[in-house]
Amino acid sequence: MDVPSRMDTGDRGSEGEEGQRGFFGLIGSRTGKPRGDAAANLPTREALLLLRNYEESGQGWFWSTDAKGRLTYITDSVARLMGRTGGGLLGTAFTDLFLPVDSQGERQRTLPFLLTRQSKFDELPLRSAFEGDDRWWAVSGRPQFDDAGRFTGYRGSGTDITAQRRSAEDASRLALYDSLTGLANRFNISKKLDATLAAFSQQQRSCAIMLLDLDRFKQVNDTLGHPAGDALLKQVAERLLRIVGDREMVSRLGGDEFQIILPDVEDRGKLGDIASDIIAGLSQPYSVEGSRCIIGASVGVAIAPFDGLSSDDLVRNADLALYAAKGNGRGRFAFYSSELHQAAEDRRALEEDLRDALTRGEIELCYQPVVNSRSDMVTGVEALIRWTHRDRGVISPILFIPIAEEANLIWELGEWVLRKACADAARWPGDMRVAVNVSPVQFANEDLPRIVAQALDAAGLAPDRLELEITESVFLGDTAETNRMFEALKDLGVRLALDDFGTGYSSLGYLQSAPFDKIKIDQSFVRDATIPGSRNGAIIAAIVALAEALDMETTAEGIESLDQLELVRKLNVSHVQGYVYSKPVPQAELLEHTAGSWRIQPAGPARQRNDRYSLFRKVGAIHGNHRYAVVIRNLSTTGALIEGILDVPVGTRFVIDFGEGQLVTATVRRSMRHQQGIEFEQTMVSDGNGGLCTRSRVSPYLIAAATQQTSDLALPAFTTTNDWNAA
Repeated sequence: MDVPSRMDTGDRGSEGEEGQRGFFGLIGSRTGKPRGDAAANLPTREALLLLRNYEESGQGWFWSTDAKGRLTYITDSVARLMGRTGGGLLGTAFTDLFLPVDSQGERQRTLPFLLTRQSKFDELPLRSAFEGDDRWWAVSGRPQFDDAGRFTGYRGSGTDITAQRRSAEDASRLALYDSLTGLANRFNISKKLDATLAAFSQQQRSCAIMLLDLDRFKQVNDTLGHPAGDALLKQVAERLLRIVGDREMVSRLGGDEFQIILPDVEDRGKLGDIASDIIAGLSQPYSVEGSRCIIGASVGVAIAPFDGLSSDDLVRNADLALYAAKGNGRGRFAFYSSELHQAAEDRRALEEDLRDALTRGEIELCYQPVVNSRSDMVTGVEALIRWTHRDRGVISPILFIPIAEEANLIWELGEWVLRKACADAARWPGDMRVAVNVSPVQFANEDLPRIVAQALDAAGLAPDRLELEITESVFLGDTAETNRMFEALKDLGVRLALDDFGTGYSSLGYLQSAPFDKIKIDQSFVRDATIPGSRNGAIIAAIVALAEALDMETTAEGIESLDQLELVRKLNVSHVQGYVYSKPVPQAELLEHTAGSWRIQPAGPARQRNDRYSLFRKVGAIHGNHRYAVVIRNLSTTGALIEGILDVPVGTRFVIDFGEGQLVTATVRRSMRHQQGIEFEQTMVSDGNGGLCTRSRVSPYLIAAATQQTSDLALPAFTTTNDWNAA
């Protein structure tokens, strides 16, 4: 059989011709010399046919080059896949058919290196260099030599491995990325964090991580099903990417847990802003399979090298911070501090103690007045649960209510509150109402109407004096079941209030059918409403207009200053609840006021001011080479009241050491014998968990260096209260 014309090498002469013939016609002859007799050529021709059939089957292809690496033969079908013809590629450098190895990220010897060294190679993975041809080939080649041992070129073969390559890439992606959201998975982000921390440790750079957990996600899964939960997780991932920006630094660890790496970020003000943006962004309403729902998020933050040098330490400490954020009411962020280890132990101990708190008589109710905003007359009270621990004293509901929810104690506590509130209210003269919070867990229990009826009957309380406060989260479940529950409760004659309106599953649709008597405006809308530029006032006005159109009352919660009270009055809010009228009071004190009409004169600061935290915290005050042990009595973002040093002149500058690298420069603005009012040079920032912290910290690297250079401190320049007491 004649050799096809496409194998002709034109003017390349005998070397090219021998290269062509040699590939097919010279099988078995290392020297390239033809075998003379016709009978001997029969196996050669048969081999040629077999090779042609192999080429046409598409299972593989052949190639050959001259000594300079230029193509002398290539299977025509493969050339066409590359957008050429076999003849069109002859004379082309074989290496030009493939992309450079560096662009593929492969760790292997390159094709030019192998050809230059005249080395043999097998199954070398190479990617097509031709535009529009995203194929991978496994290429093998053998160097050829003449009788004198001179190199004459290469002969080789190739196979299409595109499918295998893509399959391997898919498998690799599955090993590194979450199949549901497309984010990096736990293994991937763990390796990335290890590498980042190792590099940053050498360069003394910082790196923050955030762990976040979705609040109320389980309720979505349980009520709408796992497909809806999966769809929700995809939307969460998309929102996280929009907020953070860097896809490779956001991961899904599994379930509803996510992790974010933030290299070179240590400013806790900036980190707090990012965490707040995440919480706000993930708390906006979602549309999932035709259902509207809202979840929340809690975030724990840890920063290397301050909170750990290894990835294990950093993740563990961020997890502790997340645990603290969820434990203090959810929808918060928290920074790690060494105190959280003890706090976690305390929380576990509190859960055990909470199980016995009712039987030990440690749980009681207090009542906060709800006041008519125009007349200042008390029209009702809200029952608020309080826990006085036998050893630890008063435990905040913000702390123990989440514990009760996680420990499945909320139904037992809720039933006790309902019975106790009805029994107490029955002893009040007049017709003052009592409001009781109903958790989503209680609302979902079909026994709730029976328990309410029993509590009313046992106390002898008129049903219209009981007001059940229900949050919007109850509307996430089955609409028919929700409507039946509302109907059963209204049949009892009790009043219903929509609590924390605007912070949960906000949808005006349910207000068309839900039989509420009152809308409670959450304190998050009241807060900052009087600050210029705030839109909260407009939101309050819209809620009031909506309530009036639906013939409902309104109550604004959390009113603490007179300017806030003036604003909500101006906006026609019908009722007010907050410290501007009264703190929650126990039953005994309440009875003293209910003998006749109870009118409260509002009192409080004229204007909303920065939160000031009362506390007893030991810190260090550094002046020159002297360090004093002092106590902070109250703390705000701009200053503090400290005590422990006597007669410090106004204008004295201190460095206040809060511990764990938290240092802030402060100036004494007021001095009152053993107390000093100090102003911070740089404002404190929220720690996301109800407290304050410094914006930045002194790196452990710098502290270690300074410790090596610092000698013992000299005697104090000021007299401390300890010295004074000793004298």
